[in-house]
Amino acid sequence: MLGFGTLTKKIFGTPNDRKVKATRPLVEQINALEPEFEKLSDQGLIDKTAEFKERVAGGESLDKILPEAFANCREAAKRALGLRAFDTQLMGGIFLHQGNISEMKTGEGKTLVATFPSYLNALTGRGVHIVTVNDYLAKRDAEWMSKVYTALGMTTGVVYPQQPEGEKKEAYACDVTYATNNELGFDYLRDNMKSELSDIAQRDHYFAVVDEVDSILVDEARTPLIISGPAEDRTDLYIAIDQLIPELAEGHYTIDEKTKNVSFTDEGNEFLEELLLKSGILPEGQSLYDPESTTIVHHVNQGLRAHKLFARDKDYIVRDGNVVLIDEFTGRMMAGRRLSEGLHQAIEAKEGCQIQPENVTLAQVTFQNYFRLYDKLGGMTGTAATEAEEFAEIYGLGVVEVPTNRPVARKDEDDQVYRTAREKFDASVKTIKEAHAKGQPVLVGTTSIEKSEYLSQLLTAAEVPHNVLNARQHEQEAQIVADAGKLGAVTIATNMAGRGTDIKLGGNAELKVMGGIAANPDGDHATIRDQIEAAHEA
Repeated sequence: MLGFGTLTKKIFGTPNDRKVKATRPLVEQINALEPEFEKLSDQGLIDKTAEFKERVAGGESLDKILPEAFANCREAAKRALGLRAFDTQLMGGIFLHQGNISEMKTGEGKTLVATFPSYLNALTGRGVHIVTVNDYLAKRDAEWMSKVYTALGMTTGVVYPQQPEGEKKEAYACDVTYATNNELGFDYLRDNMKSELSDIAQRDHYFAVVDEVDSILVDEARTPLIISGPAEDRTDLYIAIDQLIPELAEGHYTIDEKTKNVSFTDEGNEFLEELLLKSGILPEGQSLYDPESTTIVHHVNQGLRAHKLFARDKDYIVRDGNVVLIDEFTGRMMAGRRLSEGLHQAIEAKEGCQIQPENVTLAQVTFQNYFRLYDKLGGMTGTAATEAEEFAEIYGLGVVEVPTNRPVARKDEDDQVYRTAREKFDASVKTIKEAHAKGQPVLVGTTSIEKSEYLSQLLTAAEVPHNVLNARQHEQEAQIVADAGKLGAVTIATNMAGRGTDIKLGGNAELKVMGGIAANPDGDHATIRDQIEAAHEA
């Protein structure tokens, strides 16, 4: 006998089914308008945009214009990119416009989906921000989708680090602006430090479409973006303290791995005081407990944290003599991002790098507070349902699972649990070897550079050719990911979140052709596409 809940779901569908069903009349309207928009000339599509802008200025609601605007945008994408948006992509766009998160499976074309609500909301003249997780994706998506916006008579801008001031203002003045969450937050802080209104770059916080929304609005929500200025140089103090840390024994301190904190035991405090007096860091007659010793105690704590809680090739890497942090969520290098309160300097002293001067905070904001400034937010990701409660509570965002264009053919197997890490790695190598022998492409995710390189050693020993993608190969990221679908390819990747390049069976033809054009503009690039198509069919 069916329970009451199961019975109502069978009759009325789940709340998600009802939301999806509610968009179907709109999708049918857009489809019905398609023949009419197909007849328009290229100039006709641009004229339609001007007409929509006039209607919005005259007080007509965006909801009323939506079917026509989406039909116009679909036609522009068809002509500019050769891509006709599926009904499910239109649904995703409708949910974004309504201020929801569209949960769409990988490969369902989220980049194109974002153009629909962006175009519609840009008709107000207030500007729309499309937020991506890295600069490469912001530039790539802006370049790719600008063809659609240009065909609609709209302007597209992209914001990136170290951009000239005038260029940045122009990018924000465009109808649609692509940027990373980091750059948007920092530009907001910089604007708040300007003394003239005419110097401000961001003009409005009206509507933002956030890609990889779970990563930006949940995982990194509390991450503070900080603008700081230089403080006094304490290089000698960092080096002197760094030389004392190895003399401490395990009984002198306790470590809390979870909160990344350290504290000294009573025995440790006494031993430390002796060491500091002997080395001359602590003046004669001064105790560790005196108010004047606060700074020294703080730096000793930071030195201990640098040695015991921050591991090279896991939390940071040393590149060109600089300590570069690694994002724990994406495995990417965070060039320019530094740890505060002397911790970065303590790591530089530990690694023997040149110690950069310490900074004092001049302005800061968290992603959570920044994105709540927008009148309306929309988000896209492949995984949002698990955090639906947080999105609703903090940002007032609903989560809607958008159905796939075709039924999902992938099999999701159950987890396998092993007693030891060695057994797990051995089993992984065996499985990879079997799949590789059949010609199946294999993608392996790891949580740190250390683990990716350890697995790489095991695969080398097992004579399995493979590629490794982690913070060290940041520049080749797109190409390595694009090749991950080739016949027999084995790719090890550190934290795949938000890589943003499609993995296609046989390889990614678009990226290969783009690379081929860059290397040899006069070559026969049709053969590249034919080879990849043949591999895809195989």
